[in-house]
Amino acid sequence: EFTATNNVDEDGLPAGGNVTSIGLSIEWQKGPLGEEGPDRKVPNGAFVETLIAAALQRIEWYQEVNDGKFRCDENAEAINHLSDALYILDERTKDRQARGVEGTHQT
Repeated sequence: EFTATNNVDEDGLPAGGNVTSIGLSIEWQKGPLGEEGPDRKVPNGAFVETLIAAALQRIEWYQEVNDGKFRCDENAEAINHLSDALYILDERTKDRQARGVEGTHQT
């Protein structure tokens, strides 16, 4: 179980939030970072991609630790799905960069 809060700004746009659980405390990025370059803002919170990558790393570790004692087909399938999720989100980023809307609330 976890508790999640998703915030919006006065225009109804995503504006951070948080997730908490035992051993877990996440503050989500609040607001867009802007275009690449000297005016780009410094991140102030976590991104979904970072959390997916962290979960992926942990499951990959389970597959290898103690000479693969915990290796299983379910972990392998979860690794595939998490890897696919990261790939798809990266493709979205590339598309947004190509359209000049990455780092903004434009869709």
